Amino acid sequence: MRTAKNNIVLIGMMGTGKSTVGALLAAEAGLRLVDLDQMIVMETGRSIPEIFAEKGEAFFRDTESRLLCRVLANDGIVLATGGGVVLRQGNCRAMLENGLVIALTASADDIIARVGEDENRPLLAGGAKERVTALLEERKNAYDFAHHTVDTTGKNAEQVALEILTRCRG
Repeated sequence: MRTAKNNIVLIGMMGTGKSTVGALLAAEAGLRLVDLDQMIVMETGRSIPEIFAEKGEAFFRDTESRLLCRVLANDGIVLATGGGVVLRQGNCRAMLENGLVIALTASADDIIARVGEDENRPLLAGGAKERVTALLEERKNAYDFAHHTVDTTGKNAEQVALEILTRCRG
């Protein structure tokens, strides 16, 4: 990789494979996997739906930004972020400065097939298909700052991880 730190940062909508692909990438590249959503749950002692319900999205995003900066101070990690981490410009800048940023994309149908009616995804409340379609529209340009974009539609996690590793080594 050609970044100041030997980090790979995975961004993208929920259901694009960040956590699953991240685990494969970390194992293959000999890096440590950090899942930002899991870190938030551990730090707060609450599930993500509980955080949204009890503290609100602003609290969640503040916690996410703080922990993102803490994680990016490390070297040699694969970071699987939450889909909304890109909503704050400071987060985007921090990711670009501290790793190779890979945006994972997928069709609405693939995302829905992967996440379905998952109650652990508070942003899907009110109907998965409608919310996924709306979120894709709202965030259609939010991931454009990434160094590379990989479409995961119709691919398994191993194929996506291999494509990312090829790009990192190329």
